[in-house]
Amino acid sequence: MAQLKIGIHTGPQNVSMEELLALWRRADEAGFHWISVWDHFYANPLQSRQDPCFEGVASMATLAAVTERVRVGCLVFCALFRNPALLAKAATTIDHVSGGRAELGLGAGWFEEEFHDFGYDFPPLGERLDQLEEALEVTRSLLRDEETNFEGRYYELSGAVCSPKPVGDVRLWVGGRGRKRTPALAARFADGFNMPYLSPEDAAERLDTLHAECEKSDRDVAEIETSVNVGYYLGRAGASGPPEHLAGGALVGSSQQAIDHLGAYVDAGLDGVNLAFRPPIDRDDFERFIDDVLPVFHDDEEPGVK
Repeated sequence: MAQLKIGIHTGPQNVSMEELLALWRRADEAGFHWISVWDHFYANPLQSRQDPCFEGVASMATLAAVTERVRVGCLVFCALFRNPALLAKAATTIDHVSGGRAELGLGAGWFEEEFHDFGYDFPPLGERLDQLEEALEVTRSLLRDEETNFEGRYYELSGAVCSPKPVGDVRLWVGGRGRKRTPALAARFADGFNMPYLSPEDAAERLDTLHAECEKSDRDVAEIETSVNVGYYLGRAGASGPPEHLAGGALVGSSQQAIDHLGAYVDAGLDGVNLAFRPPIDRDDFERFIDDVLPVFHDDEEPGVK
């Protein structure tokens, strides 16, 4: 079977920090390529505002501190929640904590209730994407340029310097399910493009769009790593399985079914797949995945090495 970079995507919600730490350490030890968190104030889907949910930047910093090999990231930070200059500084700090393993994802946000409840405006999608575009430009410059000057509708920087610079290259990811503008932003600004919960067929369609947008931007598409998040429901059945509208972007059934589904993403042209966990996490079933599925797609190369 062809190589596929398999990671895990762990929402820091409805779970204790002790459980998260144990899962992260086991995935790091087992040879997964990537671990990421997500950026929400409420657990989602929203069932109760009292359900525990840890903040994204602090969670990613903790992830970096307790692992040794995996790439560490967030898919994705909401561009509207933080000034991009502040987020660039945070990402740089996390990269130093990790010894150069940090990656930074940005998206436009979608969870309307948390915007309203925490005092953020929730503009129409087009405006959120406009703000994301400016945030990507600002963040990329701060991470790579000696000095950043920027004047836009949402942000203005004058002689801003991000020092120290990252240990390695903190690669910038664009993430989202959008069919048009999201791939276009990835083609212009990103080092990675992540698509959440898409079937292999839909992911292949987005890749076609990414290729077309790269041609428009005179960008080599080979410079952009691509991945998809898939819901992890192996060993589950009935009501505990994936919602119907996300079923094509989920792993269900046996280890062999997982191998077949992941192989379809390889055939579609994806570089990586991240297993998205929602509690409760069946650790025995996860161990079966490590034993039965992971070796099919990973060789002995150190996971964090690109």
